[in-house]
Amino acid sequence: MARTSSSATQTPSPLGKYQTMRDFSATPEPSGRTARAKGKRAAKALSFVIQKHAARRLHYDFRLELDGTLKSWAIPKGPSYDPADKRMAVHVEDHPLDYAGFEGVIPAGHYGAGTVIVWDRGVWIPDTDPEQGYRDGKLKFELRGEKLQGHWTLVRMGGKRQRDQDAWLLIKERDELARPASDFDVVEALPDSVLAGSAKAPAKSRVKSPKAAGKKAALPLTLAPQLATLVDAPPAQGEWQYEVKFDGYRILARIDGDDVRLFTRNGNDWTSKLRSLAAEVRALGLPDGWLDGEIVMVDANGVTDFQSLQNAFETAHVDAIQYYVFDLPYYAGRDLRAMPLIERRAVLRQLMAEKSTSRLRFSESFETEPQEMLEAACRMKLEGVIGKRVDAPYVSTRANTWIKLKCTLRQEFVIGGFTDPKGSRSGLGSLLLGVHDAQGKLRYAGNVGTGFDTAMLDSLRKQLDPLVMDSAPFAELPRGIKGHWVKPKLVAEVSFGAWTNEGRVRHSVFHGLRSDKPARAVSVEKPVVEKPAAEKPVAAKKSTPTRKTATRKAPTTLGKITISHADRVIDASTGLTKGDLVRYYASAAGLMLPFLKGRPIALVRAPSGIDGQQFFQRHGDTLNIDGVNALDPKLWPGHPPLLEIASEAAIVAVAQLNVVEFHTWNARAAKIDKPDRIVFDIDPGEGVAWPQIQEAARLTRTLLDALGLQSWLKTSGGKGLHVVVPIAARAGWDEVRDFAQDVVRHMATTIPDRFVVKSGPKNRIGKIFIDYLRNGVGATTAAAFSARARPGLGVSIPVAWEELDDLTSSAQWTIANVAERLEALAAHDPWAGHDKVRQTLTRARKLLAEV
Repeated sequence: MARTSSSATQTPSPLGKYQTMRDFSATPEPSGRTARAKGKRAAKALSFVIQKHAARRLHYDFRLELDGTLKSWAIPKGPSYDPADKRMAVHVEDHPLDYAGFEGVIPAGHYGAGTVIVWDRGVWIPDTDPEQGYRDGKLKFELRGEKLQGHWTLVRMGGKRQRDQDAWLLIKERDELARPASDFDVVEALPDSVLAGSAKAPAKSRVKSPKAAGKKAALPLTLAPQLATLVDAPPAQGEWQYEVKFDGYRILARIDGDDVRLFTRNGNDWTSKLRSLAAEVRALGLPDGWLDGEIVMVDANGVTDFQSLQNAFETAHVDAIQYYVFDLPYYAGRDLRAMPLIERRAVLRQLMAEKSTSRLRFSESFETEPQEMLEAACRMKLEGVIGKRVDAPYVSTRANTWIKLKCTLRQEFVIGGFTDPKGSRSGLGSLLLGVHDAQGKLRYAGNVGTGFDTAMLDSLRKQLDPLVMDSAPFAELPRGIKGHWVKPKLVAEVSFGAWTNEGRVRHSVFHGLRSDKPARAVSVEKPVVEKPAAEKPVAAKKSTPTRKTATRKAPTTLGKITISHADRVIDASTGLTKGDLVRYYASAAGLMLPFLKGRPIALVRAPSGIDGQQFFQRHGDTLNIDGVNALDPKLWPGHPPLLEIASEAAIVAVAQLNVVEFHTWNARAAKIDKPDRIVFDIDPGEGVAWPQIQEAARLTRTLLDALGLQSWLKTSGGKGLHVVVPIAARAGWDEVRDFAQDVVRHMATTIPDRFVVKSGPKNRIGKIFIDYLRNGVGATTAAAFSARARPGLGVSIPVAWEELDDLTSSAQWTIANVAERLEALAAHDPWAGHDKVRQTLTRARKLLAEV
C-alpha cells in the first residue's frame, strides 16, 4: 500500500533532524521517539547538561531544556568563568530530553563518533521569556550546576559566521562568581564526569592475565594522564627509576573488548588518524583497561624525531609510527592508580613480554645514576630522561613524582607572526614566538628561523596565511619587531640555548607544530629547583627508603585520624607535605572553629598538591565525616544540601581528605537570607606594592569609621587583606551587596589613581580593586586560619589594626611558621567580641550618600 504524504498538514517533528542523522541500531544514543509536546513546558525547573565529546575534535555540547527538547550548541573550547572569554557556540540539531543522561562511545563511522561523558548538569533559570529569547537570538539566564553557576548570556552572532554556521557566543556575566581565566580554567581544572559510577562495567577478560592488586572498578570513559614536572637536577631523596624521554605525542589507549580508542593527553580522539595502530592494540587481545604511552617515529640511528612524526600524518606514513607504553592505570576490571609505580609496571612488563611487536613496545627503565643516563641521552641527541618515584601512585595531573630532565631547553611557543623569506628560501623567513604570562597576556619571546626543510616552510605558510590579521597579538611589542601578524592559534615546539634577560630565546631550532596542546595553555616552563633537605621545613628523614620500605610505610596518625600519604609533598616550592598541612589544622582547629560553625562552607581540594588539579566543593555527597553536617536543602533551592563544619575533629578529618582551603558564606545557616557581615577584599592588580595594599586597608577603615561602622582586619594568606564588618542580620543579600558596591565606588571616584570599581585584570594594573562581590548570595571568602593553595601555603590570620604597619605581606604567616602566632592569639585575641557586634546599615547608607 502506498504511503500518503502528510507534510502539508503535519508539523515536522522537532527531533526529525536528530533522528535522520543517526542509525539507532548501531549507536547507543537514545532515539528520542517520545519527545515532550512543544509549548507544554513543565512547571518544574528547566534542566541543562554539558557533555564533553571527544570526537574528531574535542568539544563541549551545551544543552538547554526548552519546548520539550534539548536546544543544543557545540562549544569548541568549552565554557569559561572569565567574562572576557566569548566562547563560540555552534547551534546544532535539537536532542531528546533523555540525551541528558547519555554517556558512552558512538561507534566509528557514525555521526559524532567518539566518547561522550556528562561533564556538568543542573537547572537553568531564564531571566526573561525563554521561548522569545531563543527566537530573538539572545538568552540570559542563571545556571545552577555542579561546575557552572551564576549568570550567563547566549547570543547569536551576526554576519557571515552566523549565516554559515548559525554561530552564537556563550559569555559569563560579571557577577560574584566570575573569575579571570588566568586564575581558573574550569575545563582544565574539572575534566571528569559528574555522574557517580557512570563508567561502563568492563567485559570479561578474553585472555589469562597477570594478577593485579588494585581495587575493583568500572572502566572509565575518559582518563587524564599524569604529567611530569621539569626540574633542574635529579632529586636527592627517594628511590627513582629513569626512562628515555620520547620525542613524540602522548597517547592513552582505552581497551573495551574489541573497541580500542586512542586519545591525546587533552582528550582528543585520534583513533581515526591511527587506525592501523588501534588495530594492532586490538590484536593483542588484552583485558579491558587503559594503556599510557607515547607514539614516536624512529630514525635510522634509533633516535625519535618529532618532525618525522608530524610528517608521517601528512604523508600517510602512519603505519610506521611506534607506540611505547610505560604505565597501566586500569586493567582487567581494576583501578591500579593507587598502586605503587613499580607494581603497575611489573604487571605491564609481564603483559608486554610476550605481546610486543615492532610497533608496540614496553618502555624500559634503567637502574643507573640519573646524571650518567642524562649525559648518555644527550650524546645520542635524545631530548632527555624521565624520572619516576617507584612508590608513587598514578595521578591525573602534573606532579613532582614524575620529573623530566632535558638535554637542552625546549618547550612550546605560540606563533604570533612570521617574516618574509629572503634569497632562494620559500615560504617564510622565521616564526615570531610568544608565551603567556601570569596574567594571560601573550609576551614576545623571540623568533626561530632554523630547523625547517622546504616542504615544512611551504606547509607552514599555507597554515599561517588564513590566520593573518592587521595588529600584533603580543602585549607591549618591543621596538623594531616587524612581520606579518597572525591570530595566536598555532603552537610550535622549539629548542633553544638560553633565555635572554629580555625574555627572548637564543639559538632556537624549530621541531614541529603541536596540535595536542591549546595555545592558551602555553607559558614559560620553569624548572623546579631541588633544595637540600636541610632547607625544607619538614622533618629530616633518617635514611633513603629502600624499595621494600617505600611501598609499605607505616601510617601517620593524629589522634584518632590516620593521615594517608603524610610525606607526600604538596607544595614543591617549599617541600611542605600533606602531613604538615593536616598537623597545622590540628593545631589551629580550636581557634578556627568559631569562624566555621553555623555557616555554609565551601572547600578547595587539591588531591595532587597545589600545583595539580584543584576543585571547589560546596556540597556533601562525597563526605561522610562526623561533624560535617549536610544542611537543609531548602536553604538554597535548586542545589544539593550545603555543608557545615561543627567540630574541631571534623576540620582535621576534612584536611586529611586533601582539603587545603576553607571558605564560608557571609550568613549563618539559621538565617541564610540575611547576611551578618560584609567583607571588603583588598585585591591588588599587577604592579601594586605592599605599602599600597596597607594604605588601601587604612583608607577603607577610615571611610567605614566615618560611616559609623566598626571593622576588623585579617591577612588573606594570598595577595591582599580582608576588612570585615559585622552587621545585624536584617538586610537582604542584594541590599548588603549594593551598599558594599557603593562604598567601593565612592573610594574609586574619590581616589581614582589608587582604586578601580571594575574587577578585570586590565582595569587593575597599578591599582586596587576592593572586591565587593564577596557579598552576594552564594559567594564565599577564605575563612580566618584557612591555609591558601598557593606556593608557600600562606595562612589567613586575624590581626589588630595597630599591627597593620608591621605586616610584611599577606602571606607573612604560613603553615610552617605560624605556631608562635597561634600561641599569641590563644592568649590575646584581637578580634575578641567582634561576633557580638550588631551594626545596621540604615545610618551608614545615609552618611555615605552625604559624603
